[in-house]
Amino acid sequence: MEFLKAVFLGTLQGLTEFLPISSSAHLRIFPELFGWDDPGAAFTAVIQIGTELAVLIYFRKDIWRIASMWLKSLFNAEYRGHVDARMGWYVIVGSVPIVVLGVALKDIIESDFRNLWVIGTMLIVLGVVLGVADRISRNNRTQADLGLKDAVLMGAAQAAALIPGVSRSGATISMGRFLGFDREAATRFAFLLAIPAVVGAGIFQLGDIPNGDNAYGWGPTITATVVAFIVGYASIAWLLRYVSTKSYTPFVVYRVLLGAGVLILVATGVMNA
Repeated sequence: MEFLKAVFLGTLQGLTEFLPISSSAHLRIFPELFGWDDPGAAFTAVIQIGTELAVLIYFRKDIWRIASMWLKSLFNAEYRGHVDARMGWYVIVGSVPIVVLGVALKDIIESDFRNLWVIGTMLIVLGVVLGVADRISRNNRTQADLGLKDAVLMGAAQAAALIPGVSRSGATISMGRFLGFDREAATRFAFLLAIPAVVGAGIFQLGDIPNGDNAYGWGPTITATVVAFIVGYASIAWLLRYVSTKSYTPFVVYRVLLGAGVLILVATGVMNA
């Protein structure tokens, strides 16, 4: 039965990691709704490695180009102004806030932040923020226009996703849209920026799987991670095609409805906060 739950949770992770609807919120809400044990922060962090592996493979050419140019720029000044070299630094700098806060707030993330009152509220609030950002964006900047200030601000926004319900991609995309980036540019940078944070968090939590505050051991966790990779890869391709022509409005509506539903179910005692 644990393996069937792991397959479901891996599928849920793969479907929701890249959409701006918060995968960590879904991994907290649905087990509670079905009467399952909370899989725990460690399980959530580790199976996200599967979806980030999907990012690494999907964007392998971009990542190789950025990484190689960044390395060249360390030893050769003529490469330092290249857009890919700068992108490497932007990903590094943008990752600092979530790394620092993730380590500093580890205990709170694993306890207080997983409260369903918090999650339901964050789903609604950040849904509204995403909707406003998408509507008022100047929409006149591409990935080539990204600067250090943009990377810092988008990195700070990503750090808010330490609270389940915020959504790593949703927060980063919202900031990108506020800064005037088109949807594809904001979404692509959100994916790239998430790689160090998610992989780092997953590795950091590996030791908590066999003996931490989580419902699953290594077997189900590995199963969920593999499923998350497969489903996540398909989700990336779909989302990038979608945002090239359409708005984030359906995700905004979904977030508000889900958040409101969670708050109602908790208030009526159907779900435990």
